[in-house]
Amino acid sequence: MNVKKKKRVLFLCTGNACRSQMAEGWLKYLGGHQFDVFSAGIEAHGKNPRAIAVMAEAGVDISKQASEIVDIEMLESLDLLVTVCTHADEHCPIFSIKGKREHWPFDDPAKGTGSEAKVMHEFRRVRDQIQERITQYLTCS
Repeated sequence: MNVKKKKRVLFLCTGNACRSQMAEGWLKYLGGHQFDVFSAGIEAHGKNPRAIAVMAEAGVDISKQASEIVDIEMLESLDLLVTVCTHADEHCPIFSIKGKREHWPFDDPAKGTGSEAKVMHEFRRVRDQIQERITQYLTCS
């Protein structure tokens, strides 16, 4: 019996609070049977409750995911490292990994301003952009 090895994918962001958490959730939800999916940050800022809320609205539970700091062991075993913000792309501590490295930049919804409704709209917009990019990745891989 030939068992296909799951691809290991890490989404990297500055604080592992919003974008990387949402990307991890979407890939697990849409293609989790094909992947071992993780997220981490250059720093760990804790999970953003608004990110958890907008993902729940879409039927994806990210509440049990951890906010972690990237380490060498994570990077050494990857098939794909995806940076989801420019800061993480420019400051990733390891520049040579075994796997492929891609940059999928998304706006930081935590920097949204205005009313709570406007800020939540920004979280939903970024959530939907991440879903679209994950769907595109799954179609092409």
